[in-house]
Amino acid sequence: MSEPLPPVLLVGCGKMGGAMLSGWLERGLSRAVVVEPRAAAAAAFAGRGEVEVVAAPAAIPAGFAPAAVVLAIKPQEAEAALPAYARFAAPGTVFLSIMAGRTVAAIRRGVGEGAAVVRAMPNTPAAVRQGFTVACAGPGVSAAQRALCDALLSAIGEVAWVEEEALLDPVTAVSGGGPAYVFLLAEVMEEAAVEQGIPRDLARRMARRTVSGSGALLAASGQDAAELRRAVTSPKGTTERALAVLMAPDAWPALMSRAIAAATARARELAG
Repeated sequence: MSEPLPPVLLVGCGKMGGAMLSGWLERGLSRAVVVEPRAAAAAAFAGRGEVEVVAAPAAIPAGFAPAAVVLAIKPQEAEAALPAYARFAAPGTVFLSIMAGRTVAAIRRGVGEGAAVVRAMPNTPAAVRQGFTVACAGPGVSAAQRALCDALLSAIGEVAWVEEEALLDPVTAVSGGGPAYVFLLAEVMEEAAVEQGIPRDLARRMARRTVSGSGALLAASGQDAAELRRAVTSPKGTTERALAVLMAPDAWPALMSRAIAAATARARELAG
């Protein structure tokens, strides 16, 4: 059995913060203090002996010394919120940020230039421990701190590390936003099925199960996605006819490329 996770200060307990906290508790988290002004957001953790929820940083218990401060707030809130946590920028403590766009340098300006900061971008399948997170360690992050962040992120799914921080902007566009694109696929497949006369309930079941089952097959297969696509596409068949529409020069591939470029640009705009 793995070692229990050390104390963590979680700043923000929205959907992603709550998913992470749930994963940590499953991994044997020793103690967490959660700063969350909205009581309802952290209600699911009420009564958990390992978790203490406070409404503001001033209410963090005196003497609490977290091994990691996890920043799970909106990037637009960072500039005003971060200075309250500067007192935790001490040797042995790492700041783990999941804020889109906010750079290591911007976070260090808020909490202290000497702070050890790791940036990461998880995605929403973290809620069922099937997330994918890409992380990047800033200057001065020790091997032990990187390992701790890896353990915290691994509690919600698979983790990959990159050395170049700028890659986190397209990562945010592809992986961070990716679940929304997949959910849109299920949504439009359902609507198209209804247009062809299929009852709504059946259309929804078909679309959802087709998307989730195809994802499971892709995850389990060693084949490239293009190979799996070709395996479904019989020559002169119905799927080939549909793909001729979806893969036209101005259709799906071009639209996805433009969408990822737009999301990447927005991630860069959020940088501070």
